[in-house]
Amino acid sequence: MTENASQQPAATPELPTQYAPAEVEGKLYERWVERGYFTADAASEKPPYTIVIPPPNVTGSLHLGHAFQHTLMDALTRRKRMQGYESLWLPGMDHAGIATQNKVEQQLGEEGKSRHDLGREEFVERVWQWKEEYGGKILGQMRRLGDGVDWSRERFTMDEGLSAAVQTVFKKMYDDGLIYRAERIINWCPRCLTAISDIEVDYQDDEGELVSIRYGEGEESLVVATTRAETMLGDTAVAVHPDDERYAHLVGRRIKLPLTDRTIPVVADTHVDPEFGTGAVKVTPAHDPNDFAIGRRHDLESMTVMDERGVITVAGPFEGLDRFEARSAIVGALREQGRIVAEKRPYVHSVGHCSRCSTTVEPRLSLQWWVKVETLAKAAGDAVRDGRVAIHPKEMEQRYFDWVDNLRDWCISRQLWWGHRIPVWYGPEGEVVCVGPDEQPPSGEGWTQDTDVLDTWFSSGLWPFSTLGWPEQTPDLKKFYPTDVLLTGHDIIFFWVARMMMFGLYVMDGEAPFKTIALTGLVRDERGKKMSKSFGNVVDPLDWMDTYGSDAVRFTLAKGANPGTDVPIGEDWVQASRNFANKIWNATRFALMNGATVKGELPPVEQLSATDRWILSRLNKTVAEADAYYDDFQFAKLSEALYHFAWDEVFDWYVELSKTTFFAGGEQAKVSGRVLGEVLDVMLRLLHPIVPFVTETLWTTLTGEESVVVADWPKAVTVPGADAPGGFRDDAAEKEIELVQQVVTEVRRFRSDQGLQPGQKVPAELTVTGTVLAPHEAAIRQLLRLQPAGEGFHATATLPVAGATVALDLSGTIDVEAERKRLTKDLGAAEKEKAQATGKLGNEAFLAKAPDDVVDKIRGRLAKAEADIERIGTQLAGLPQG
Repeated sequence: MTENASQQPAATPELPTQYAPAEVEGKLYERWVERGYFTADAASEKPPYTIVIPPPNVTGSLHLGHAFQHTLMDALTRRKRMQGYESLWLPGMDHAGIATQNKVEQQLGEEGKSRHDLGREEFVERVWQWKEEYGGKILGQMRRLGDGVDWSRERFTMDEGLSAAVQTVFKKMYDDGLIYRAERIINWCPRCLTAISDIEVDYQDDEGELVSIRYGEGEESLVVATTRAETMLGDTAVAVHPDDERYAHLVGRRIKLPLTDRTIPVVADTHVDPEFGTGAVKVTPAHDPNDFAIGRRHDLESMTVMDERGVITVAGPFEGLDRFEARSAIVGALREQGRIVAEKRPYVHSVGHCSRCSTTVEPRLSLQWWVKVETLAKAAGDAVRDGRVAIHPKEMEQRYFDWVDNLRDWCISRQLWWGHRIPVWYGPEGEVVCVGPDEQPPSGEGWTQDTDVLDTWFSSGLWPFSTLGWPEQTPDLKKFYPTDVLLTGHDIIFFWVARMMMFGLYVMDGEAPFKTIALTGLVRDERGKKMSKSFGNVVDPLDWMDTYGSDAVRFTLAKGANPGTDVPIGEDWVQASRNFANKIWNATRFALMNGATVKGELPPVEQLSATDRWILSRLNKTVAEADAYYDDFQFAKLSEALYHFAWDEVFDWYVELSKTTFFAGGEQAKVSGRVLGEVLDVMLRLLHPIVPFVTETLWTTLTGEESVVVADWPKAVTVPGADAPGGFRDDAAEKEIELVQQVVTEVRRFRSDQGLQPGQKVPAELTVTGTVLAPHEAAIRQLLRLQPAGEGFHATATLPVAGATVALDLSGTIDVEAERKRLTKDLGAAEKEKAQATGKLGNEAFLAKAPDDVVDKIRGRLAKAEADIERIGTQLAGLPQG
């Protein structure tokens, strides 16, 4: 119970008979926002706790992956707020350069226009209009989910403050020699008409063809193999290994390049693998990164043979053909000349595709802007190695190191109009001037600004500090940086996490942008399959929220959240979570109707029954478990622990065991009502961060207080007269109730085996040995639906279990002979299974040959058969004797 609960008015024990999420959730969320519960105060003396949201694309809408990660971030920040932290969860969106520009260009295409018809300035204005009208749909959906974000601090990567941060960082890095402009091989998308980074290329196996082509004539010839015959028009050498004697006589000579009037040199380079293929490779420096490196080492010419749309530009019969049309035409021409030595079709190989539009990426020599990453990446690796930043789960560290330790310079320029335009101006005499946010760009005739914009990840890499007001030294920056936890999917370690680490350490004087990187898995369908539109298994979480409520979706996602591993989810599981919310509702309603209260202190220990002491002891163990699981990001274990405590221990056992007390009334009923009120109070607060809506309604009704959002996080409960470090514990009471549970569970199992319905009453004698179970006799009878043994009682089955003996009169309740036949048949099957398994396990020849997993399965079958034989024998012995 919170400290001032005793000063609050008595709770109104009135709740609707059924929980209706649709009638509750929206109103509650707006009330939370209006009351400022999620608004952080930079002037507060409370310790800060900060999470910045991975900014969703402005083009996006809420999908299950968002809902999953948002649920976990919301749970973390809600708990910390309850623990007394100044908790800031900062929201915002990413401008998503390529994706957003594509959206608007599609819209223009429907009008029969292109961006070039509008011009750059008018097109960018059109994108802003689109953003205001259609962008940010996901923000409203976040409210549906219950995201407790500070809406007063919402940011956008193209807003004025973040734009200033981007320009400031670019200028600083340019001046420090970390940003440069150079011709390099880049990944080019002929559909999006821009460079894209390595991590924006999706590789997949495509069916193509591998053709082997003879270059040169007679003894001065060799054979090269390629899947991209169209690029041979740009070959400027053939390379062989220096130690390959087959071609030693050709190194330094020039050979004829087929289909052209050019000759090209044969060069020796250690990059060539003499064991692969023919040991000779064509070198096209303008269209392959490895060839570009060879070309540099041998001072080869770089010839670009296609334009930005993948159309051949070399004069001749192939000029104007698309690259794939040219491939077929060139192979056909070579075949006519007898140059094709071998063809392999289909030839399956890995091909890069644009992650935005799935177009086959074209390696292309291009003048671009780059970030020199060597020192930045080393700093990002060192921050994890020396413990300044923890990666959770720890086994994900190596994946992070594999990336940052081998990072290549980052191409940051994009040939788009929507985005942060590169702040560099070129003068009429070749001048190059980089301009900071507070500087005036050069003006006058002949001065032009670079036309490219920055990669979206450049601005989102500044997110942890730019959103807090940097480069200004704002109160927010002072209070909330560095952030505490970055919670994100393991799939964007490369995209986002490493970039934020590099920028944060560089800009913020070696202070990493977060203390912990908590990596999650990806949401998959119930069969573990990736969700994809092409598979037809994509789920709109809003549909599930409409049907089952947001709490049900949140609890299902949290229940599957094991650190770093993928999360399967199906509608059946959401239904089960909805049932859990209903169970909490109904049980709390019953409790309120039967005197559950938080008013006043807990009664002294001598007034508590063993059942009361048991549930308070279990409650404190659950509080300790919840704290440990939260601190270790073990959301699945946390959810399971809270689920089983609430459903099994509180509702199925404590409430049921206490019903006879409540129905009898009197002082003991008041004591148990106060205990139940305490248990519900703590339980609802423990559940609140994961299922905020139903717990808010129930907790405020129970306590009469303002909101569970700003309630205290539970601590171990203490009981007057039984003070103990870590709160009240009672192992003896726990063992006592375990005996009660054992009696009830065993007899229930027997009843079920005999085909009795759960509510069917049976005459019985209950005898307890010793004093432990005696106080629970009435509760046991109630739970087992045992009627008093009246006149004519005849014990047809006797069960000795856990210090009690239950004699049941089953005459007239079951068909004894039919049941005996069924059980005898089942016993025979179990004995046959045992004999077969025993025979195999006793066969040395079989054991020597059979795989371990097969032997283990047979041992499992044997153990099950033996358990079945014992169980069925007990059931047969318990049947009435005819």
